[in-house]
Amino acid sequence: MTLSEFRSSLQEDEAPAGISSALRALWQDARGNWDGAHELAQGIDGAVGAWVHAYLHRKEGDNPNAAYWYRRAGQPIASDSLDEEWDRIAVALLTE
Repeated sequence: MTLSEFRSSLQEDEAPAGISSALRALWQDARGNWDGAHELAQGIDGAVGAWVHAYLHRKEGDNPNAAYWYRRAGQPIASDSLDEEWDRIAVALLTE
């Protein structure tokens, strides 16, 4: 699936079948369901879950918490726009 296809799926009522929990969290976030996205991210072990978690806390405006999750993810603290970071994470997950 390409980023364009993933973004197009945001118009659907359900997330695409077979996507990872991390992509599902990004999908929920893009649809305006931050709480649902956060709940999903909390259940994802490892660096991928931490990266999505970091993005969500950055979006929330909780920068100290986001910084903690970026460290856990092994990622630099993002300084680009939230949309650019969302795209960057999605592309990384889509190409895994």
